[in-house]
Amino acid sequence: MLRIALPSDGALHEDTLGFLQKCGLAVKQTSKRSLTGSLRGVRDNVVLFQRTADITSVVEQGSAELGVVGLDRYLEYRRDGTDAIVVMDNLSFGRCDLVIAVPDEWVDVTSVADLADVSLEFLDKGHALRVATKYPRLVERFLLANDTLTFTIVHASGALEAAPSIGYADIIADITDSGATLRENSLRRLDGGTIMTSHAGLIANRALLRADPSLVDTTRSILERLEARLRAERTGTVRATLRPSATRSVPAQLNEMRSRLGVESVAIQRGADSLYDGGSEVTVVADRAHIQNVVDLLRAAGANLVTVGYPESVFQSECQAYQRMLSALQEAAHA
Repeated sequence: MLRIALPSDGALHEDTLGFLQKCGLAVKQTSKRSLTGSLRGVRDNVVLFQRTADITSVVEQGSAELGVVGLDRYLEYRRDGTDAIVVMDNLSFGRCDLVIAVPDEWVDVTSVADLADVSLEFLDKGHALRVATKYPRLVERFLLANDTLTFTIVHASGALEAAPSIGYADIIADITDSGATLRENSLRRLDGGTIMTSHAGLIANRALLRADPSLVDTTRSILERLEARLRAERTGTVRATLRPSATRSVPAQLNEMRSRLGVESVAIQRGADSLYDGGSEVTVVADRAHIQNVVDLLRAAGANLVTVGYPESVFQSECQAYQRMLSALQEAAHA
């Protein structure tokens, strides 16, 4: 039975359920308060709802084979030398930045490089620069890498934005999305002060998967659908009827502009029923950001009935996430 740990709290809870449903992997629960469930369309699996802060350790300790967690929490809470690995680092939701923020009145402190001097000034006054954060490991590593060598980490579990104003820290390092909460509390981000950009990701326990091929096969079916959905979010399909002359020239033009237009494939159905005797129908799969450019090219060539569609899933010949996971399992086996 493949066990998948999903967030039971916070913004990631609803976002995770919504994303899985779009992937054709809706979570079935006996009730909304149930702490277990299962993914529809996948055999032999059980969903375990866990606190977001606990999912990394749940997978590390072997209580679940897979887990959905924010990459920021995984990198902060993971232990060295365990069998937990990142299988997919961006599931397209849960985006946030871990940033350094200082009080607005620190007008001379504009970039993370200024913190090195500030920390020395604090030291001259007899105490270290205090940084309030829920991410001590990531923050310490970042500050040291940016030449801020003297500071004290103040561990905090509540709202950090008030820390400088009430005096138990000088600056903060916290997660932000739009930055509105920082501004409302008279704080601002520093230039170069983004420690990391995080998204929801999928982690796995490679020792558990390596020990049971049936779990690997079940995991593959999940990864296939996750990756196909993510690719679909970046992909569009353009179909058009071409004149006989365009049938010869348009495919070559699209292939020449493949990289610039994000074209992934061009298919021609010659002699298809159309308004043009001897014409054809073309189907172009391309990056969504360049769909209008593809449409413009086809229209300039005299194409008729140009339609655009956005698929729900796009499967490649191989699932890249699955291949990466297999490589990680093989590396662990030979370690």
